[in-house]
Parts: sequence; structure tokens; C-alpha cells
Amino acid sequence: MSVLIVESIHVRRGGRLVTRDMTFAAERGDLVALMGASGAGKTTILRAIAGLEPLSEGHIEVNGVRLDSGAPLTAVQRSALHRRVGFVFQFHHLFANMDALSNVALAPMHVLKHPRDEAMQRSRELLGSLGVADRASALPHELSGGEAQRVAIARALAVDPPLLLMDEPTASLDPARRGDLAASLKHLAADGRTIVMATHDEEFVRACASRVITVR
Repeated sequence: MSVLIVESIHVRRGGRLVTRDMTFAAERGDLVALMGASGAGKTTILRAIAGLEPLSEGHIEVNGVRLDSGAPLTAVQRSALHRRVGFVFQFHHLFANMDALSNVALAPMHVLKHPRDEAMQRSRELLGSLGVADRASALPHELSGGEAQRVAIARALAVDPPLLLMDEPTASLDPARRGDLAASLKHLAADGRTIVMATHDEEFVRACASRVITVR
């Protein structure tokens, strides 16, 4: 069974067709790179998968949750989708008034309803697995680009979603940190996580992606 099925989706914004007739699927452990020129619709595709862009045509299925064109997400669907999809945005969007640990612990507490102590412990483990345990008490503005990226990944993984979406994951990273991130993503995929990322970084894609889809 595919973790992700994207079937003939069209997305319009303000009357303009942004994405047309996009179809692909991803299995457990796939690391898929969406590549193409700026404005081709890569980020829009990720946002549609996460339920952040309505579909004009087609449908998307994420691990059993189906998103149909012309049908707004119900509260039940949205809650189920939040448990199945983690999204790492290009500019991270960490909450500026919360330290790294609290940023990561939010989703387990509010989506999974875990007790605070349990959520904090899970968050410390995630930060440790990504090499930023020592930055748990740092505020976002105190983090380097690479550290913020790893905290954002930990936050996206905090509800243990089968699908991880990443938008331009290397945008704020130097070459050494790109290599570290490629290794981390390959490890996540080897553990069975499905990853779909939008990127312009050909070298990074060669280092970690199992499949490339070119968006024109």
C-alpha cells in the first residue's frame, strides 16, 4: 500500500492554475525529490498534500486519509492528516517565544494529547537523535540555520507521522550541514519514513534521494 497517492491534481489560486495534472505515488521508505524551476508548483504540491491548498481537480490519499477536490476538510479529516504528515517549511516557522524543546513538544501535547512530561521526554529524544540535544533551551533566534532546521525536523517528527514533507531543506545550510542532513534523511527513510521534498539542490538530491520527479 502506498503511503502517498497524488492523482491528477489541479490547484488554482486566485483564478490562476498553479499545478496541473500532477500524478505520483510514494511507498514506505521512499525519499522523493520534486525538482523544477521556481514557480513550477513544487511547494504548492507539498501544501496540497498537507491539506493547506484546496484541490480544483483530482484527489490525494495519505496513509488512508483521502482529500478530494471540491470537498473542504472536515475536522476529523484534518486531525487524522495532522497525525500522518509532518511539514518542514523553508523558513522553519518555529515559535519565536518558545525554546527548541517546547517547540517540539507542542504537537505531542496538543495533537496526541500526551501528558507534558511524556511529550517533553519524547522531544528530548528527538532532538538528541538529530544532534541538537544541547540546544534544547535555546530560543529560535539563538540557533544557527542548521540547528533551526534540525529542530524543525524534530517538531515535524514529534507525532511520528509516516510522511515527512520538506520545502527547500538546504536553503539555509552550508555544504557541511547539507551532508549531515542528507545522512539524517537517509537514516529516516531506512527506518521506514516516507519523505517528499521540493528542492533546487541537485548535489543534495544525488546524495540522498531515491527518486526524482521533475515538475514542469
